Order: sequence, then C-alpha cells, then structure tokens
Amino acid sequence: MSTEIQEISPFTQELIRQIRAIDQFGNWSRLSDEEVLTKIYVKTKEDLKEIPIIADIDEILIGQIKMIFKAVALQFERKTGVMCNVVMEMSHEGFGRCIVIAGRIVLVDKYFKDAHRFSFRTIEKLYEEGDKYLAQSFATYEQYKPCIKGDE
Repeated sequence: MSTEIQEISPFTQELIRQIRAIDQFGNWSRLSDEEVLTKIYVKTKEDLKEIPIIADIDEILIGQIKMIFKAVALQFERKTGVMCNVVMEMSHEGFGRCIVIAGRIVLVDKYFKDAHRFSFRTIEKLYEEGDKYLAQSFATYEQYKPCIKGDE
C-alpha cells in the first residue's frame, strides 16, 4: 500500500483497500490511490453527457457503488466492534437503494435514481461524501443504541 494512505480519512483508506483487493491482475498497481479513485468515481459534465439519460446499469458499476457503502460499514465495524451489513437492491434501470445496517439500526440509507450516471465531480467530493456517511453512521448508532439494549 502507498504511504499516502496514512494521511487520509478512515473512509478513504477503506475504500482504497477494497479497490486494491479486487484488482486480481494488478491492472491498477501502477496507478496511485488517487488516480484509481478518480478513474472509477469521478466524471466530468462532459463524461456524463456521453452517458444516455435512460440506460441499463451494469454489474461492475453496481459493485463500485456498493463498495463505497462497504467501506463505511467496515470502518464502522473497526471503530465500534459492531457488525454491519450492506444491502443493495438495484433495478436494471438504475433505481434502487443501498442501506448499511448495524443490528436493527439503519446507519445509512441512500436511494438511487439513474444510478448508471452515479459519480462525483471531484475526488474531494467523493472523500466528503464518504466521510459524511461514516460520521452519520456513528451519530445514528449513538442516537438509537439505547433502543436496542438487551437485544444484543
């Protein structure tokens, strides 16, 4: 792993780990972490114009979207010791939902429409969104944790 991982947020560290783990053939080994994340998740307005408004979503993109929420779940587990599940349901048209669950508590609930156009304008926006989901998951868990005492 590159040295830049030490300087970035826990969410970003986990997302990079996830991406590097699925790179079976080393296709991205020569790229920096930021280059890989940019290649996968950042699209300019011009890039989006090339994607049809109505299109079917492919399994690779579904996996890339789900990977963001898996990174949130894994970092939540590392910090709290509470197991999480990521559940994603997506229609072929790109409508769906992804949730991160810890026990009976829904930590993150994200609805998608036209997920085939899912992207961020900048790498910083990806970092912000992931950090926001992670912070939201901790806050939600702390808020509702008293409701599940005795169920664990």
